[in-house]
Amino acid sequence: MAVSKDVPLWQQPVPESAEEAAQMEHHRRVRLTLDPVAPVQAQQMIMEPMRRQTLRFYVIFVILFGLVITELITWVYQMWWGLGVTGLTRPTMWAVYIVNFVYFIGIGHAGTFISAALRALKVEYRRPISRAAEIVTVFALATAGTFPIIHLGRSWKFYWLLPYPNERQIWPSYHSPLLWDLTAILTYLSCSILFAYIAMLPDLAMLRDRSTGRWRLFYRILALGWRGSEQEWHNQETALNVFTYAIIPVMFSVHTIVSWDFAMALQPGWHSTVFGPYFVIGALFSGAGAVILALILLKKTLHLDYFLRDEHFNGMGIFLLLLSMAWAYFYFNDYLAPWYGKAPADVVLYNQLSHGYAAPFWYTMLFANIVLPWATLWSRKIRTNLGAMFFIALMVNVGMYIERVIIIPISLGVNELPYDWGRYPLRLPETLITIGAFSLVGFLYILFTRFFPIIPYWEVFEGQIVHKVQRIGKALIPARSEPD
Repeated sequence: MAVSKDVPLWQQPVPESAEEAAQMEHHRRVRLTLDPVAPVQAQQMIMEPMRRQTLRFYVIFVILFGLVITELITWVYQMWWGLGVTGLTRPTMWAVYIVNFVYFIGIGHAGTFISAALRALKVEYRRPISRAAEIVTVFALATAGTFPIIHLGRSWKFYWLLPYPNERQIWPSYHSPLLWDLTAILTYLSCSILFAYIAMLPDLAMLRDRSTGRWRLFYRILALGWRGSEQEWHNQETALNVFTYAIIPVMFSVHTIVSWDFAMALQPGWHSTVFGPYFVIGALFSGAGAVILALILLKKTLHLDYFLRDEHFNGMGIFLLLLSMAWAYFYFNDYLAPWYGKAPADVVLYNQLSHGYAAPFWYTMLFANIVLPWATLWSRKIRTNLGAMFFIALMVNVGMYIERVIIIPISLGVNELPYDWGRYPLRLPETLITIGAFSLVGFLYILFTRFFPIIPYWEVFEGQIVHKVQRIGKALIPARSEPD
């Protein structure tokens, strides 16, 4: 079925045949790229959530803001009285703060990677979800960057991590994991911000042209004079391609650096050559779950049913299932060699996980990360059921958080000196700061959705331009054709 160049995409005639009309209606219902609407209507659907302020929004805003303020107050209290107010003690000197760091940097690494990888592979369902994933990266990485500073205790001395010459000509120690983490976070965060910002320029220009007063000035500054010329589109495409193929290897290298915080030590359960790819897969696994959670919440709260459809959750569900299989492989691969070698410390650690006080954590993690995804995500009906997907993605993130708890405080409690074993007691300051960190990500996210479009309209419209249906026999088949 050819597309008439004289008629706009959103006004294409319906096929005269009833059978073909039914097929066309089906394609439009399940595929966003085959269901174009007038640009003015689509832009209004994108901007409507930014202008509509409901009571529910203000209630959520106040709750999250209050939890963030509670986190800051607790942080100040900890700096005043010292780390002694926490449960950190021998032998567990790394605990919830480092767990939060690894968890947030994991989901942060995955967001932009998902967008970049799907763009590189030209996967079409990524168009409306790319910005939601990229913003997860920006805010999760920013939150992760606070935890090494919180963990310092004397947080005001974090500038010692910066590579600058002082009066004694002493530079930061490049043997310190803290310096590795600082470098990793700043590298990936700067790349992710630039990648997201370049992709936002056309939408910022749209907001500029549809705003008045000081908001028009605000968006005009951010749009950098975008006018939509052919040269500007070419430059943007070139820049996005550069960042796309640069971010993918950067993500692997940066999260491998995070794994070296543990693998370089001789601590039982840590000293493993598998930790690099294992941490990378774990980051993608938890990050994909976090993106699914964000998409479901965005669809339900901002009423984005036109842009977020079953095809998008079906694709993300398949991706989550594949990551679950890869994570299971690396997880058991990491335990197979120590189990076969029967080193005393490794045997004790394994017994602690399978029979000791850590057993409930261990079994919950395996259920959430392996049993639940494998038992459910093979079905398209489940992958397109928002309630089921929300529960599965939430359990995956719970399981991955527990995995970090097992790796850090539980493993540190068991070392090669039995008289030095211990259990980490979680106390109120760590709890409040952790709750505040999750609230900070949510708080920044809802603020973003009120000032900027969470759906990249130009990408959606681009996909609708290059897609059509093609008649093969009696069937109408979706096809891609570049515009003339």
